[in-house]
Amino acid sequence: MCLGVPMKILSKEGDSVIAEVDGVQRAASVMLLGEDVTVGDYVIVHAGFAISRLDEEYAVETLRLMREVFLSEDMA
Repeated sequence: MCLGVPMKILSKEGDSVIAEVDGVQRAASVMLLGEDVTVGDYVIVHAGFAISRLDEEYAVETLRLMREVFLSEDMA
């Protein structure tokens, strides 16, 4: 199963960004997005590509729910 993860953009150079979630940083391309993104924006990153932009409130809530699910799976 593949999973896109909400990540916050830390830096941007051309079509490449460095994005972070929970201390993990990844390079990603934003060339598939139909809109401009800037440092501080949240994007869904999947397989090295940002595939959509999220507002911060939605991204934070999504990450909270993902952590909750993953934590419950670890306890099972």
